[in-house]
Amino acid sequence: MSDLAAARARYVELIGRRERIASKRLLDALVSVPREDFLPKGPWRIKGETARSYRLTPSADPVHLYENVLVAIDARRKLDTGLPSLWAHFIDVLDVKEKDRVVQIGCGLGYFSAVLSKMVGPKGRVHALECDERLAARAASYLRGYGNVTVVHGDGCKDVGEPADVIIVHAGFPHPHPLWLRSLRPRGRLLVPLTQRDREGAALKITRRAKGFEAEAIQQILIFPGHGRGVTALDDRVADWWQRASALAPLRFSALEQGLPSDS
Repeated sequence: MSDLAAARARYVELIGRRERIASKRLLDALVSVPREDFLPKGPWRIKGETARSYRLTPSADPVHLYENVLVAIDARRKLDTGLPSLWAHFIDVLDVKEKDRVVQIGCGLGYFSAVLSKMVGPKGRVHALECDERLAARAASYLRGYGNVTVVHGDGCKDVGEPADVIIVHAGFPHPHPLWLRSLRPRGRLLVPLTQRDREGAALKITRRAKGFEAEAIQQILIFPGHGRGVTALDDRVADWWQRASALAPLRFSALEQGLPSDS
């Protein structure tokens, strides 16, 4: 085994142990997808989950990417690739299965799109949306070899294509978008970070049930704001309500009214 392969295996073992990953398909996908294939050539600006500033890797050796670190896409905007352990945990919670249709809203450079591609297999589909045109073009280039992934430059609040088994939102919003709920198949699962203007909030898992939806808080999160995210005090209050209510007990609802759950 090469040094790089050994580093990747250790990285996956660490993530699996830390997050108690139940899905073998997820662990196998993480082992098989090279993280360096979804980044420009190094050295790279990286930082740990609690670090305030980036550090430059000592060299362009990809072995430096196989730590549980954020990698800068655009350091000036504080736009990163996402913390591997965090998104592995979220994907595990969503119970992604073979043949599933998965929609990603904010796919970035496509690393997790590739992981999901391996998980759903050749009969599944990954529909990866990215609102930043340059990022979408780069993700499409990096994902050329993944035949079950479609990368679209578009707004995930306006169109997600066909109904999905799983929808993963990779940016912060004040409340779930009605489109995402309508687009879930029966027993479909949505992961959405609900955040305030300071980028802090909670990631919620919302499941489509026989009658309506059920939402539960999964984990606190700090994340880049979504395209078109509201910036008013009302948006912050709506996000705060979701975070507090879902932390106490699962929320059951049938519709949304002004961003909040409703039984109407």
